[in-house]
Amino acid sequence: MHSNSITPAVDPPLATTGASPASGHLPGPTEEEHDPPLVVIEPSRGWVGFNLRELWHYRDLLLVLTWREISIRYKQAVFGFLWAIIQPLMTMVVFTVFLGKLAKVPSDDIPYAVFSYLGLLPWTYFATALTRSSASLVAHGNLLSKVYFPRMLIPLSGTLSAFVDFVIGFGILIGLMAWYRIAPSWSVLLLIPLSVLTALAATGIGLWLAALNVQYRDVQHTIPFLVQLWMYATPIVYPASLVPERWRPIFALNPMTGIVEAYRAATLGRPLNWTSLGISTAVVLVATVFGAWRFRKLERTFADIV
Repeated sequence: MHSNSITPAVDPPLATTGASPASGHLPGPTEEEHDPPLVVIEPSRGWVGFNLRELWHYRDLLLVLTWREISIRYKQAVFGFLWAIIQPLMTMVVFTVFLGKLAKVPSDDIPYAVFSYLGLLPWTYFATALTRSSASLVAHGNLLSKVYFPRMLIPLSGTLSAFVDFVIGFGILIGLMAWYRIAPSWSVLLLIPLSVLTALAATGIGLWLAALNVQYRDVQHTIPFLVQLWMYATPIVYPASLVPERWRPIFALNPMTGIVEAYRAATLGRPLNWTSLGISTAVVLVATVFGAWRFRKLERTFADIV
């Protein structure tokens, strides 16, 4: 595929006349001294065209876009950043009352409030990042036709802005575990790579949906419905142990299945299901490469369509 690289092309300096000050004719300024160098943007070669060096070069712009996304979301909001806590907290309360208390859904001998929140925490981040990144190109359409920068920065800013809510949501988890007197295990350190894996899953799928949303605006109406169905196909309000053993490898093809299970196991010090996590990790990596490939393939048409 093609990505954009910047190659400076500078016209050769004008030849001087060789006149000396004694002759009374001083050489005038050359074109090189007055005109800025010409910059030519050319497509680079490669299958995916994923230029990490170029993304790093525009890292300041990525931070600006991320902060703009955060400030717009909470601008003139009475509760501000508390919305990052209220949404998963109230969802956990509803699930605990109706599913944990009334429906008696099993939770693998874990208090249902902790069980459900450990599923909601990574899921809320994944769903929020996926929704923001998939709609980001259309929302920033005015930038696409005005100035060059790596277009991939826009969906990435949606993923990074959602990570702020994710970090804030950890405060509720700490409070729940303190309330139920559950001490975290040393394996809680695994939450760091698991958070990166969650971000990769949202980024890879979000890149593909963002590019698709530019061409077909029906995508933005389909995503909320897709996310809702996807949540119930993920072991958030029920344990994966309810799924028959022979179906679990297929169940793990949902990338969030192994991730959610690993979050619970790492936080509570329980054995990890490496098979499920391995399958989900493989799916995430494939989705990331495919999403980047499709994004770069359709990138050259964004400014014309959006």
